[in-house]
Amino acid sequence: MLSIFIAIVICGNLAWIIKVLAACFSGGLITAASNTINDYYDVEIDRINKPNRPIPAGMVKRKDALTFSLFLYTAGVLLGLLINLTAFVIALSTSLLLLFYSVKLKRTVLLGNVAVSLSTALAFIYGGVAVGRVKNAVIPAVFAFMMHFGREIIKDMEDIEGDKKNRAITLPVRFGLIPAKWSATVIFFLLFILTIIPFLTNIYGIWYFLIVLLGVNSILVYTIIRMWRHSSKEIFSQLSVLLKADMIIGLLAIIAGRW
Repeated sequence: MLSIFIAIVICGNLAWIIKVLAACFSGGLITAASNTINDYYDVEIDRINKPNRPIPAGMVKRKDALTFSLFLYTAGVLLGLLINLTAFVIALSTSLLLLFYSVKLKRTVLLGNVAVSLSTALAFIYGGVAVGRVKNAVIPAVFAFMMHFGREIIKDMEDIEGDKKNRAITLPVRFGLIPAKWSATVIFFLLFILTIIPFLTNIYGIWYFLIVLLGVNSILVYTIIRMWRHSSKEIFSQLSVLLKADMIIGLLAIIAGRW
């Protein structure tokens, strides 16, 4: 929801308040639905990797999670109709993609990572579509894709034990931790370079450059170094949380760069 709202702010059009609210809540509902359906399909993996999650912990019945997820998907997609036809198509397509991710793609090499990263990037495009100014949302969408892509690989390294036991053939399961670390390193290095380009081309101003350099790229460098020095589940989990928090700094940098 925050990503969509910030995309709208970056696009510079908050006048259509109904469409702004519809876009934000639509994205939030679809994300919630996807997290819920993911828990439904990942119950055996979560019994090993994350036993305190609602379903393996016995706090929520599996069939109730499925029903709730389908309700959330339906509500999120229907809200897209209040925006425009393009938004409806994006909402429906993203929902189907994330559903297919939980059913199949999550247990494949990189395809699941790409699916999640793409859906996150589409949140920014969705915001731009909602207010008719999608062009300004492209750069943050690219950054979001790269950041999530690298983070998804780190999450796969964190979950390698449960994935192995449940035959989820992710990148670290199929090829090992070293190739996975190299993949994440290359992605974060490319992201580091890409974040500098909007400043050099005068798309974003000096405040963007300072915030992204100190608040985002420093974290990328730290993540790469820490990831190579340690290979424990706890470290990968910490880095995953840190990268998620760092995305907020990245969004603030883009907002600052527009003024």
